[in-house]
Amino acid sequence: MRIWLDGGLRDLESARVSVLDHGLTVGDGVFETVKAVDGEPFALTRHLDRLTRSARGLGLPDPDHDEVRRACTAVLEANPMPLGRLRITYTGGHGPLGAGRGEHGTTLVVAVGETTGRPDSTAVITVPWTRNERGALTGVKTTSYAENIVALARAHQHGASEALFGNTVGQLCEGTGSNVFVVLDGEIHTPPLASGCLPGITRDLVIEWTDAQETDLPLDVLRHADEIFLTSTLRDVQAVHRVDDRELPGAPGPVTAEAMLLFDERSGQDLDP
Repeated sequence: MRIWLDGGLRDLESARVSVLDHGLTVGDGVFETVKAVDGEPFALTRHLDRLTRSARGLGLPDPDHDEVRRACTAVLEANPMPLGRLRITYTGGHGPLGAGRGEHGTTLVVAVGETTGRPDSTAVITVPWTRNERGALTGVKTTSYAENIVALARAHQHGASEALFGNTVGQLCEGTGSNVFVVLDGEIHTPPLASGCLPGITRDLVIEWTDAQETDLPLDVLRHADEIFLTSTLRDVQAVHRVDDRELPGAPGPVTAEAMLLFDERSGQDLDP
């Protein structure tokens, strides 16, 4: 594996950051996961724009988009694969042991790993923990991912691939690494950004390409929605066939199936929508 680290490609054995990097010591970093198909990244411009928004949310300097693009190209050319998970990580860099940043500059890492296509449907659970829709980092995609790791581990213990959060006022919010949509009376709904959810790239495209509406939804909408589906960079659009102890037979339902087909068609026509 060849990895881009601070200006150039390196072998896995030599791609090392300082043990005092702020991304490691205090989670002072942001990241993006980009789908790569046959060596071409999907929706890279949107991902870079969100990377910049996230960096600003932490008070980091804006990442150099040209450098990140060069890094992505170099990594994908050096590691050919049919379907890849391209990971862009941008941190506060070498710093002191504490919350204050140092003066050594930021760290940029770009790596890619091979992945496989997801099944058409999956199981999810809800968890008792909440997203804080009024938090300082709401909507920011940071490397501080421990809360998601704990929730996802619980999902795996219950035979599910994703855990869904409500927010502090009992509204449906998001998954650990996905956005959630529900179908009610033939119409597609998803929580608004004000719910505390991350502005997902696939979420945005599904809203643009379908008639999906942003709607405040109670968490218990999952108990009676006609259909439920998830969106994320590597899931694209994925139906839910079980949420907690509720089965949704026949998933994907007709509305979800149409959204899946539409996303496949539109994303295949334009790799940087």
